[in-house]
Amino acid sequence: MSSRTATLPTRRPRLTQAAIGLGLAAAIVASWLGLHLYAMFGFALTWNSLPLALAIALLQCWLSVGLFIVSHDAMHGSLVPGGGRVNGAVGAVLLFLYAGFGWKRMRDAHFAHHKSPGSVRDPDFDAANPTRFWRWYATFLTRYFGWRSVLFVSFMVLLYWLVFAVPVEKIVLLYGLPAIASSLQLFYFGTYRPHRHESAGHAGFADRHNARSERFGTLASLASCFHFGYHHEHHRAPDVPWWALPGLLQPQPETRNPSE
Repeated sequence: MSSRTATLPTRRPRLTQAAIGLGLAAAIVASWLGLHLYAMFGFALTWNSLPLALAIALLQCWLSVGLFIVSHDAMHGSLVPGGGRVNGAVGAVLLFLYAGFGWKRMRDAHFAHHKSPGSVRDPDFDAANPTRFWRWYATFLTRYFGWRSVLFVSFMVLLYWLVFAVPVEKIVLLYGLPAIASSLQLFYFGTYRPHRHESAGHAGFADRHNARSERFGTLASLASCFHFGYHHEHHRAPDVPWWALPGLLQPQPETRNPSE
């Protein structure tokens, strides 16, 4: 195994990091909320407008991923360094908007993931299917999408349909589909690709973090999952916010053999 070590960059001043983080968070949330309200109440879904509807759904999926990534920064305290209550309030609101998730449960599970990544004690990991996408994704869903999420989504669908008379097809295409697609996007780029085993019996990781990083380039990394694909860097420095992860990117370390 390589003994190469990398020096992490100097941290930004807390106020600077908080200003950038909150500014980007506000832009993501405002864009998500504005597009969502337009899709539900301002957009006319017809066969002619279907291509635009698909573009809206795609953008809404990406912005939904952004909601989760901002809440993830809040879990680590990197959204507002030293701002415990602010991080908790912002993270709780965004997780609830995303899928009715509870703040404490999600935060505790994520800390458990960082404590024992890629192990049977990792709630994000499927030790029985470390190379199989769909079986792992099913495990992932059953662990995180519980009764609270079902009640939240059901309430929102019934509210739009029965109270505001939003057509069912528009709810499905412009609310349901982006939500489901964002969970797939988060899982694929933020969990499966970074933590999957290369093959049965061979994990292929460089160190105890049991994570690897993508080499997409900055723009592709932003589009894929708000730089969450720079996952090895995130595990090495979890206090660094999502928007600063490209600055941590290091040459891919050599992988170790399972027997080492």
